[in-house]
Amino acid sequence: MAELLRIDGLVKQYGAICVTDHVNLTVNQGEIHALIGPNGAGKTTLINLVTGEVSGDAGAIYFAGRDITRWSVAKRARAGMSRSFQINSLIPAFTARENVLLAVQAARGHNFYFFSPVASDRALVDEADEFLVRVGLADQANELVSELAYGQQRLIEVAIAMASHPKLLLLDEPMAGLGPAESERMIALLDSLRQDYGMLLVEHDMDAVFALANRVSVLVYGQILLCDTPERVRQSDIVREAYLGDEEFDD
Repeated sequence: MAELLRIDGLVKQYGAICVTDHVNLTVNQGEIHALIGPNGAGKTTLINLVTGEVSGDAGAIYFAGRDITRWSVAKRARAGMSRSFQINSLIPAFTARENVLLAVQAARGHNFYFFSPVASDRALVDEADEFLVRVGLADQANELVSELAYGQQRLIEVAIAMASHPKLLLLDEPMAGLGPAESERMIALLDSLRQDYGMLLVEHDMDAVFALANRVSVLVYGQILLCDTPERVRQSDIVREAYLGDEEFDD
């Protein structure tokens, strides 16, 4: 698989605290690379560094073969990065279609007309609907986000992330707050997307991680403790002690 993202020796310090401590990590096209670790390990900071929302103190980031270390958030997004957030960033008073339509507009470089006359632009609406079909919410296109189940809202977040036609999806805890059935639906969706995108998946749900990931990196106190296959991470005594504790996992 072709390398899509490479992080080399990335460092981020806040005062005397080294939140990201010389991190090395790669994501390949068509790969789901999971990033796990305890709260405070530096996972969100690392995602923020990759997207450009935070500037690193040392190290480099390469995307699709280009050094993007000093690129802006917008330039990285135009190059093919897209992110979903741990907390929903949807507009509750808009419909599912309208939320995705905003992302489609942004991806095409349109000004925001707040759906008049954009809502009558068949090409834009059709594209937004295609993403809703992809996440299994075609029947909910005209429903207000505020009236949808939380799990459905999380699926819309993924549709929005896809709307920019990215090469890399950066997913920050897409399973957060989901019940068992909703988690199964999200896992099935992400599994279906792996052929189209590289994914860096930050997740606490170990069942999802072990079901989806090609590789798993374990981040502890800002350092990558281990990067290996899900099975080897599952079996690692060092990882269990540092992060997984005494939790049992089904074989």
